[in-house]
Amino acid sequence: MTFNELKVGQKASVQKTFTAADVTAFAGISLDVNPIHMSDAYAKETVFGKRIVHGILTSGLISAVLANKLPGPGTIYLGQELRFTAPVFLGDDITAEVEIAEIREDKKIIKLNTTCYNQDGKAVITGVATVKFNG
Repeated sequence: MTFNELKVGQKASVQKTFTAADVTAFAGISLDVNPIHMSDAYAKETVFGKRIVHGILTSGLISAVLANKLPGPGTIYLGQELRFTAPVFLGDDITAEVEIAEIREDKKIIKLNTTCYNQDGKAVITGVATVKFNG
């Protein structure tokens, strides 16, 4: 995709179902071994009642959309605002969607609204990404 093909309102998305193996792998990489993510017994006693997926792991789907679909390969992340609005549980099917909100043509900078939804259509993460088009 060329820069001139980008338009305000364009959308793209990716989907992933998060598993216990994903959480374990991420905990090993990030060193975040909070028992809310790792221990069924611990998580059972929390407000959530069961283990939750790391919020930052879930938000990684936004990066996947930006890098692979919109704007696409070569995209450079400049910033990301995130609000975690609902928990993501093991087995949840999450769709990350980005929508172009603003294009700064002189610097090839794009702002995109970013949202992750669960299988019930509930927003679990909302925010805004700022990227530089480098394609």
